[in-house]
Amino acid sequence: MEEEPKSESEEAQPEVQTEIPEVGRPGRVKRFIKECARVIHITKKPSKEEYWSAVKVTGIGIAIIGALGFIIFLLKQLLF
Repeated sequence: MEEEPKSESEEAQPEVQTEIPEVGRPGRVKRFIKECARVIHITKKPSKEEYWSAVKVTGIGIAIIGALGFIIFLLKQLLF
């Protein structure tokens, strides 16, 4: 049987690895533990400045969502 010609997008994409290493539950658990250790290793504690900016942004987001919910509640009470 004759192979179909590849399109440009198929030629541009690298070959996908078809072999799955460490198949099975023990392999998956090992891989998960390795990935968790890598994430913990590369993360760092935020500085006070980074922490407070995250707290401010989160607080503002919560306040906006709460205000929208309150406005919707008031409109519902007034109109219905």
